[in-house]
Amino acid sequence: MLHANKGAEAPLDGKGLRIGIVQARFNEDITDALAAACLAELDALGVEAGDIEHVRVPGALEVPVALQAMAERGGCHALVALGCIIRGETYHFELVANESGASVSRIALDYSLPIANAILTTENLEQAVARQTDKGRDAARVAVEMARLLATLS
Repeated sequence: MLHANKGAEAPLDGKGLRIGIVQARFNEDITDALAAACLAELDALGVEAGDIEHVRVPGALEVPVALQAMAERGGCHALVALGCIIRGETYHFELVANESGASVSRIALDYSLPIANAILTTENLEQAVARQTDKGRDAARVAVEMARLLATLS
């Protein structure tokens, strides 16, 4: 019988983990801030800089292609998707948000590889700015936590 974890969680430990980060360049001021927060948190969690592979792609729709290439190559314990999609006046927002999100999830499931999805989908720039640091930090924490969890389940 499985029991829910109760009490304090063990501190996250990223030592020895290899993490891949794919960052979209579109809305680069936001994605640079996401990446900076993510990298700072990975460092704080003990992930060595040499164990982080950070690549950039044009936009959110290209993020899954790079994630899939990293997953196929192997060697990473977890991946992080970074991007920013801001609603415009056309249907393009929905297309990019839905397709990038579904593709990230499919790759994680196909490869049994944790992918922290920090592709922001916001109504406006102000919402993106308000979320950029917390979501970048959260992505690092999710990647480390899920890498450790999946190691215990295999």
